[in-house]
Order: sequence, then structure tokens, then C-alpha cells
Amino acid sequence: MTTVEATTSLAAAQNLAAPHIITELPGPKARAIIARDEAVASPSLTRAYPLVAASGSGVVVTDVDGNRFLDFAAGIAVCSTGHAHPSVVRAIQEQAAQLIHIAATDFYEPRYLEFMERLAALAPFREKARVFVTNSGTEAVEGAIKLARYHTHRSGIIAFEGGFHGRTMGSLSLTNSKIKQRAGFGPLLPMVHHAPFPRVRAWREGSGGDGSAELEILKRAILGRIIAPADVAAIVVEPIQGEGGYFPAPRAFMEGLRAICDEHGILLIADEIQSGMGRTGRWWAIEHTGVEPDILTTAKGIASGMPIGAFIARDSVWTWPPGAHGSTFAGNPVCAAAGLATLDIIESEGMANAAAMGARLRAGIERVVGSRGVVRDVRGEGLMLGVEFDSHEVAEAVQNAAFRLGLLTLECGESSLRFSPPLVVSPAEVDVAVRIFGEALHAAGHPETGMRETGG
Repeated sequence: MTTVEATTSLAAAQNLAAPHIITELPGPKARAIIARDEAVASPSLTRAYPLVAASGSGVVVTDVDGNRFLDFAAGIAVCSTGHAHPSVVRAIQEQAAQLIHIAATDFYEPRYLEFMERLAALAPFREKARVFVTNSGTEAVEGAIKLARYHTHRSGIIAFEGGFHGRTMGSLSLTNSKIKQRAGFGPLLPMVHHAPFPRVRAWREGSGGDGSAELEILKRAILGRIIAPADVAAIVVEPIQGEGGYFPAPRAFMEGLRAICDEHGILLIADEIQSGMGRTGRWWAIEHTGVEPDILTTAKGIASGMPIGAFIARDSVWTWPPGAHGSTFAGNPVCAAAGLATLDIIESEGMANAAAMGARLRAGIERVVGSRGVVRDVRGEGLMLGVEFDSHEVAEAVQNAAFRLGLLTLECGESSLRFSPPLVVSPAEVDVAVRIFGEALHAAGHPETGMRETGG
């Protein structure tokens, strides 16, 4: 019995849709669509592997040829409630029949208000919060930069090596995860400086410390020599680096950043676009450190796939006047309705499940990895887990083998594979994914097995 046959039996017993490969990958319909895509799409797109999605339900994606996959990428951690969650679909349909657009920059709209109220109530700081709703994560970062500069009357920004904050010009200036994302686009935003981020590998390698060495470089080499603290508006940090490799920031490091900000009147911005919305078992990853930011950015998993984001800040930071910032489409009623439904699901079932299933997934990954020397580390929080290999080539081989066996994952960092399934993933689906991952590890080491066709 093949792995997919075994996992199909397990999933069927649990009344679940299961991975099921019925044709070669990519199949004939997929190949035709890929060929058409290549004729018109921007060459800047980087497709991980030849998945041509047709539909999705829960944690399962079906391609145009009828192949089914367990989705442990979730649209880059976006589909937090799974694909086509009935409550989200219903909210979208009902709202679309009432009002699709009105421009919340110029008028008032109930869903927009309700969404802001919910986000403000979730803010990870004691002071009252205010919210600006955006269309995307990169727009949230752009807005946070603008607000920080306006409030402090300063221009400098400190970001971190390995960080990813978006691809528009301001957020791209902060991004430092891959050189190809920045190459050819200069000059970027001035007075942006990058400090080292502590890359702690605790599972097997045990390397890295508590971030104290990186804090010393920030204080002495950057704030002490390159830019004066009085010129810095904000320090922007991901509590868990996303595209940089799923590295959690140590508590002591985050506490040190907070102390630096307090000493010099600098705002601390937490980029929670990938790590927030319950993915780590708490609303925000920064809550694991006990540190309060001044501004927080969010998007991705906030509305189950609808385009919406936000930046949230302490009330005292909002010192700009009417007209200083706005957006035509942001807070679209349909997106806001999807966001409200998503928040309900995350609160009622997703967040606690993320913590429990994250522990189950991590234990399973560590078990199948065993003594394999190609794996350096398994790390993360909740359902934001990274597996680091000893090379990019191995990570890519495992990713591609997993795809051909019915499991969707995505690379991140220099040589890591990320697991970020929907927060509603079940124990049986986690177990299936772990089993396929083990098969993919074997297939990646034996390429002739990684290409075989599997059946259900």
C-alpha cells in the first residue's frame, strides 16, 4: 500500500477529504493553463511548484485535474479558517448582496466600524487602541512607517536582517530576506538601517543565544555610530520572522528592544502580518514575550483570503490630522464582513486548536526526522513551524517531493520548509501530513521514488 493509500484510509475513517493523486503532476489540464500563464504573467512571479488550484474545502485543495492535496501552506498563512469555511462564505455572500463598496475614507459604514472595534479590542497593549484598515500587509507597513514618522518628527527606521515586510517601496526598504527582492529597485527609502536578528536553533544544533549579542551591535554599531537614536522614528521587528526562516525572537531580545525604544523615544512596531491572528496559539506572537509594541501591523490570516489588513496603534500615537492618510478600497464591506466572520472562528475554535495541533505537528515532525543529519532545526510556535535543512537544495527537494505525494508546503529563509496549515486543522489531518512529510524526506533522498505516481 502506498503512503497516499494508507493516509486515504485514515482520512476516510475520520470522514475527511484526503490527498489523492490521480494523474501525473502537473496533469494535462494543469500543463495547458501553465503554458497560457507563461505567455501573459509577469516574470517576477516565483511559483514554488506546478499546482493549478481549482477548488478548496477545509484543509484540502483540489487541482484542475482532480488531484487532492493537504494544504499546509494555506496561501502563505492566509487561509486561517481553511478554504471556503461556510461561515465566511455566508458572510461574503450576504454582504455582497447588500453593499460592495462605499469608500470608508469619505463615508461611514457599519462593517468597517465593527471590524475596527474588534481589532482595537485585541490590541496587545494596555492603552486604548485606534485602527487604520488597509488592503494588504505591505500597505499596513507603509501606513505604520508614515504614522511613526509623523508622530515622532523623525525619519530613521531600524529593521532587521532576514526580515520581510512587503514589496512596495517603503516596506521593501525594510525587507532584507532575499537580495532578489531588492535588487534593481534603488534608491530605496533613506535612513533605513538593518541590525542583526538572533537566529536561535535550539532543537538539535543548540546555536544562538538570547539576543544579547545582537542588542549590543544595535546599540554600539548602529545607534552608536551610524544613526543617532534621536533621529530614529521606529524599530520594526517580526516577533517570529516569516520569510526569513520562521525564527522566533527570544524574549530577552524583545525586552531589550522595548528598553531601547523607551530610553530614546523610539516607537516599537511589531509586524504580525504572518505571525498574528491566532497562528501561534495567541492572537499575537509578541504576546509570548510579554512585550507591548506601540504599533502593530496585521493582514494575511485576518479574513480567510479576502484582501484586507490593518495597522493598530496606541491612542496617543495617532497625532496626524484628517487627510494625512487614506484609501479608496480599504475596509471594503465584503472584506470586512469576511474579517468579522474569521475573527469569530479564530476566537471560538482556531486559536486553542492552533496551540494543540501545533504541539502535535511539531512532535510528529521531530519523530519522523529522527536522526536524519540533513535537518538542523525544528522551531516555531503553534501552527507556525519551520524545519531547517542543511542546504537549500535539500529543502527544495523535500518540498517538491511532498507536493507529489499530496502535501503542500513552502520554503522560507535560506534552507527551511514552513508548515502553516489552517488553524482549524484536525488531528487526523496533522497525522496524515506528518506521514507524507516522512515519505517526502525519504523520496528526496531517493529521487527515483519521489517522482512515482501514487493512487488512492
